[in-house]
Amino acid sequence: MPPSASAEAVVRDYYDALRDGDPLTPYFSDADSTVKFGISESLFGGDDVAAALEAQTETTEKWVVESQGLAVTDRGGFATFADEVTMAWTETATGDRHRFDSRWSGTLVERDGADDPRANAWQFVAMHVSAPREL
Repeated sequence: MPPSASAEAVVRDYYDALRDGDPLTPYFSDADSTVKFGISESLFGGDDVAAALEAQTETTEKWVVESQGLAVTDRGGFATFADEVTMAWTETATGDRHRFDSRWSGTLVERDGADDPRANAWQFVAMHVSAPREL
């Protein structure tokens, strides 16, 4: 994964990594305060997020991630994003296909990059993915 200079580029790179089956953990902070809410999961802490992302990469394939209107705001040191995303994947063990029209939002923080100049300049510290449904 080559480093990305902007928060928007990191979000788009994350979508590409998901589609390509590439490692996803480098996109997330390893801080204890990192959170990721998925359609069926709530993950608290960088270690839990990393473990879940590694398992997801190992057990899914044929991802579709279609952005419908990514909005990213760089707020100087942190950034927010929101998007409506059509997503689909296949479970490798069963062959079951899943598809959702989903909403994504979250926060990224800018890293200083001194420890690893190849790393992204931005990492997710919060991500929320939900699937809307009619009430």
